[in-house]
Amino acid sequence: MKSSTNFYPTQYQLDNVREINHNYLLEQFQNPEPILDQVRDLIKRGDYTLGEVVDEFERVFSEQCGAAFGIGVGSGTDALFLALKATGIGQGDEVITTPYTFYATISAIVRTGAKPVFVDIGKDYNINAERIPDAITQQTKAIMPVHWSGNPCDVIKIKDISEHYKIPIIADACHAIGATYDSRKIGEFADISCFSLHPLKNLNVWGDGGVMITDNVAIADNVMKLRNHGLVDRDTCERFAYNSRLDSLQAIVANYLIKHQLQQTTDGRVYNAAYLDERLKEIEEVKIPDRNPLKKHVFHLYMGEFKHRDELKAYLLKHDIDAKVHYPIPMHLQPAARFLNHRVGDFPMAERIANNCLSLPVHEFLNRIQLDRMINTIKDFYQKV
Repeated sequence: MKSSTNFYPTQYQLDNVREINHNYLLEQFQNPEPILDQVRDLIKRGDYTLGEVVDEFERVFSEQCGAAFGIGVGSGTDALFLALKATGIGQGDEVITTPYTFYATISAIVRTGAKPVFVDIGKDYNINAERIPDAITQQTKAIMPVHWSGNPCDVIKIKDISEHYKIPIIADACHAIGATYDSRKIGEFADISCFSLHPLKNLNVWGDGGVMITDNVAIADNVMKLRNHGLVDRDTCERFAYNSRLDSLQAIVANYLIKHQLQQTTDGRVYNAAYLDERLKEIEEVKIPDRNPLKKHVFHLYMGEFKHRDELKAYLLKHDIDAKVHYPIPMHLQPAARFLNHRVGDFPMAERIANNCLSLPVHEFLNRIQLDRMINTIKDFYQKV
């Protein structure tokens, strides 16, 4: 029996050779010297783990999000897990979430000992807030909505449900740095919001990293202990906990990007997405979700439903355009979720989107010529089928 292999190197090689890619890291870090200068200073100081630059990043990030506290951790996945642990989620509890998300959302819930309870998505690919009350039981201890692709959920409705049933909101905002609802930052609507700093996120670092925000001082204090072995000082362990510290090197990268590139990243993606929306609506076989004018969608992903999705994907790849599927199997039908006993048909909207969705490059380094080439290639495909 063959052991599992590291499939990422092959993926990275493919991503780097296509003319139009999802991956934009080569363009983003063409001139790394301003960051490397700070890394050289770090080497002289030697505070590699939870150093002063981490404190600076947490302050800058929380200010950016309009929150009282920011806590840096090892990954977005850890942010979700530690947020659940900090609010007391554990064995026998239930957490309401979406079946259309990345694996980390569900993994974080399961690793606490809690049970993920799925609610189907709406036409915006986010959890259908109208259906959340039907899923609430006496065991429900949290709601974990996902701002999928950087598109805010119906945060007003979810907040109303949270307050009515006295159930906290732990938001998976890993895609959604900079997103707003009715000009309010999405972090304002949750008890805790969790973000990823993965290299391909809108705010990214040179490896794994994550951060969470909250206005609750007790939660913030709890998370800060949980991420660092439960220590209250060098010699005193209040509870046996975890090691999920944001490295100083990653904080240097995040600090630089949040100050010098994040706004450009957000504006560029919103601009490119608007152009793609306008042009793709000309194609009958393509269905782009309606855009809610109250929501600022920051387009970590640009997604739509495309007829003959798999054939179109192959055609685009053949023409050097990096089309991807995020993701073809919804969470309730994953092998890891067999213990939940779900079947095909349980969450029809999530299954429909998983069967038909395609993600196109939308990042800020794409130019109009590349966008037009992508659109025209899609048109050519549908003229031939």
